[in-house]
Amino acid sequence: MASKPGILYDWPWTPLGNFKYVVLAPWVIHHTYPYMVKDASGRDLPMFLVFPFLLLRMLHNQIWISFSRYRTAKGTNRIVDKSIEFEQIDRERNWDDNIIFNGIVFYMVATIKSTANMPIWRTDGVIITILLHVGPVEFLYYWLHRALHHHFLYSRYHSHHHASVVTEPITSVIHPFGEHVAYFLLFAIPLATTFFSETASIVSFIGYISYVDFMNNMGHCNFELIPNWLFSIFPPLKYLMYTPSFHSLHHTQFRTNYSLFMPLYDYIYNTMDKSTESLYESSLSRQEDSPDVVHLTHLTTPESIYHLRLGFASLASQPHDFKWYFYFMWPLTLWSVMLTWIHGRTIVVERNVFKNLKLQTWTVPKFTIQYFAQWQRESINSLIEEAISEAENKGVKLLSLGLQNQAEDLNGNGELYIRRHPLLKVKLVDGSSLAVAIVLNSIPKGATEIVLRGNLSKVAYSIALALCQGGTKVGTIREHEYKKLKARLNPEARSNLVQSKHCATKVWIVGDGLTEEDQMKASKGTTFIPFSHYPPKKMRKDCFYHHTPSMLAPKHLENLDSCENWLPRRVMSASRVAGILHVLENWNVNECGNMIFNIEKIWQASIHHGFRPLAVTPKA
Repeated sequence: MASKPGILYDWPWTPLGNFKYVVLAPWVIHHTYPYMVKDASGRDLPMFLVFPFLLLRMLHNQIWISFSRYRTAKGTNRIVDKSIEFEQIDRERNWDDNIIFNGIVFYMVATIKSTANMPIWRTDGVIITILLHVGPVEFLYYWLHRALHHHFLYSRYHSHHHASVVTEPITSVIHPFGEHVAYFLLFAIPLATTFFSETASIVSFIGYISYVDFMNNMGHCNFELIPNWLFSIFPPLKYLMYTPSFHSLHHTQFRTNYSLFMPLYDYIYNTMDKSTESLYESSLSRQEDSPDVVHLTHLTTPESIYHLRLGFASLASQPHDFKWYFYFMWPLTLWSVMLTWIHGRTIVVERNVFKNLKLQTWTVPKFTIQYFAQWQRESINSLIEEAISEAENKGVKLLSLGLQNQAEDLNGNGELYIRRHPLLKVKLVDGSSLAVAIVLNSIPKGATEIVLRGNLSKVAYSIALALCQGGTKVGTIREHEYKKLKARLNPEARSNLVQSKHCATKVWIVGDGLTEEDQMKASKGTTFIPFSHYPPKKMRKDCFYHHTPSMLAPKHLENLDSCENWLPRRVMSASRVAGILHVLENWNVNECGNMIFNIEKIWQASIHHGFRPLAVTPKA
């Protein structure tokens, strides 16, 4: 947000929110329908192609976003190490506004002059387009850009763009509406000249706009990808083509490297940053990061692909929630599912920094439903073992197992890997002790009895033991759960374990397997506290629901710009937090299988390092 927003700062369709695409609908229908019903002589091919081209531009941008986030998460050739936060994601969520605007202008052109006779290719038009870009466009952009850095225009417009010190591909088009209009008029010089001189062609239009999109995305991707041998073969190329590190310096230094795509004018007017070449060389030689802690998770539903940090940035910055438009995206969803199946290995999806620790999140390309299929277990265990082996080779200190990667039926809460590889240096942690601590500390003060319901796990047994030993009555409403708990508790603790069909208590500790019928038995105002990885379905509007075991991350945990599954912003699951704490405290022990770490010790460590418990969620 600019400090002093000027006129035409907001886009005209901003009040429409996610329904902004309706402004394109009349134009699309007007130019698509006639093409489908008219004979060949009456069709306007260029106008028909506008809408598919707009969709292609969106896809092109999304590919750059995913590729950039993958490369910067791994660290290879990364330029700037500073973090990206939720504020930047929110500011850049409307990166498609410029595509909508361009589409409307293209359609409006057809009302001035017919495009029906525009050829697919004209050599003279292509040459004119290139010359006009190299000459007027690059020159005028340089001076326009310098003018935008004058304090009057900078405070009203251009500071909006420069709020992103660490850039992503979509940062390139994040400008106020008025500023974007100025850019459009500039880039329209080659297009308008060839169009009105009747030398334009479909290829020259699509090619030029695609070139601008490509160079914009590349210049803001925050990793260096232009090989040095290109400049060695043709040294003058450094005047004709910029690099990502060249433009990154403009965002960190502000008063240098003003050029559009050709650094020529920075050389001419002596505004080239002196560290341009050294940053290029250092970024190009930078190796992949070696993390200290890895959190290994997996996909949940087919739509969760969109919520990955490598997916749609705006969706990744929000807790998982099914959107109505996912129904219309099923071809893309199916293609994404096939891609995960073909890829067949873990993917680095996120990097974070906490104090001196380098953190990464890796994702197993399997969905939750596959973890419950017997025929998939060998494949999943192989993927997890490969991830552990890779972490071992990279010198990772600890790998935390998230969600079903620590399932008892799959690998005995991770114990399988310890038995198979007894000499492992990397430690494996499932975070059970912290999950227990979080649940225990979520119980309202003064509660003397609770109901325990759900599929029993080592977390559930540990919670029951701690409560019974502390004098809290633990009630069960299922006989088989009562018998299992009784068999695991010591004689002293059993005295506080009761089986009852009466559910007067207003504190329920619940896990997977909680049914709607169970929830209906609870009293009005009951608080449901999950001990499971997955949240219960909220069936009661007169009750309260806690989040799954998790904690709010401290502010100095950097680069946290996406949500972990269904958890709110800057909230991390117990298993993820536990892995960080184990390394910070140098505990150097495994926590998997039936092992439970010291519950009080890990709780105090979490508070000491700035992690905080969450407040109860509002009524459903």
